[in-house]
Amino acid sequence: VVKYIRDILGNQIVRIILRTGQPGQVPEDVVIVSYDINDYKTKTELTNKKLFTTVVTALRSFRTLNQIESSKSELEKIAAASARFVPREFLKFLKRESIVDARLGDSVQAEMTIMFADIRSFTSLSESMSPRDNFDFINSYLSRVGPVIRQYKGFIDKYIGDGIMALFPNCAEDAVQAAIEMQQQVKIYNKHRQNSGYQPISIGIGLHTGTLMLGTIGEAERMESTVISDAVNLASRVEGLTKLYGVGIVASVQTLCRIDDPQQYKCRFLDRVQVKGKQTPVAVFEIYDGDSDIMIELKTQTQTYFEQGIFFHYQQQFAQAKQMFLRVLQVNKQDKAAIFYVERCDTLMKNGVILTVEGIEI
Repeated sequence: VVKYIRDILGNQIVRIILRTGQPGQVPEDVVIVSYDINDYKTKTELTNKKLFTTVVTALRSFRTLNQIESSKSELEKIAAASARFVPREFLKFLKRESIVDARLGDSVQAEMTIMFADIRSFTSLSESMSPRDNFDFINSYLSRVGPVIRQYKGFIDKYIGDGIMALFPNCAEDAVQAAIEMQQQVKIYNKHRQNSGYQPISIGIGLHTGTLMLGTIGEAERMESTVISDAVNLASRVEGLTKLYGVGIVASVQTLCRIDDPQQYKCRFLDRVQVKGKQTPVAVFEIYDGDSDIMIELKTQTQTYFEQGIFFHYQQQFAQAKQMFLRVLQVNKQDKAAIFYVERCDTLMKNGVILTVEGIEI
């Protein structure tokens, strides 16, 4: 009976009292230990009064243990819920077992790859939806890209409206592969949206690798986790370049340099950008493995023309640069980066503006 209660039912808190009429015939101490029995009384000592006090004591113990078990269960639920607000990986870096162990001012420095992802034209898209539809749409989208980030060993630091900021602590390649797969998941999502009569969406993803500080900020009554670093600001600005050049993924040279074999990916040089407040320009690249198969083929086919156009552009030979980008567009009319450069060359030739080697400012 005891074995059934403990092992089969899994009940460890009910109090069990062993009573025997022949003390010494059975090794009671062995039985008590082996079968997880809580008390032992012989037949002679178990008077009515003793039976009453023994049962009352056992019931009180059971009540206390039941309360402890309920509190433990509630704490486990709270810990599980808090993990959805504060990533476990964040606590792991701070060397804290749970959110209750976190202290204001906890911090650690580490090199990571930062990802920013954003839905294109979300403002105009959201205007046609009710508040409830907006939340349903965002959550539906996030439910598809969030697991991809975790699959490639990253974790989401925060949601910023329809945007995501994620961190990849292990290697830059995890972030690159996640970005490509996220674009693939958006394609699948768009098929479902099309079947339901909704317009497709597109996302822009920016990647940058650098040193950052993870920690907790706030005050006694309100505290949250955060990341502080120039690298975070740069990653956000790199994501903004996806709108400017009309591409899906932009990565800084700092990210590509930390990949063992960058040539395994479809990428092309986009520009050198001058970060506000910084003296050294940053080279940025498009990674187009997440594009459609046709677009990948066309961008690969025209990559030489595109790179020659970039070369002439930085030589301030804007007429020759424009011709190269027009050759790109003869093959691929949808290449928005080439369209951007044609328009830039026209502007520079018309206004007589000499482009500095640092490129545009972000």
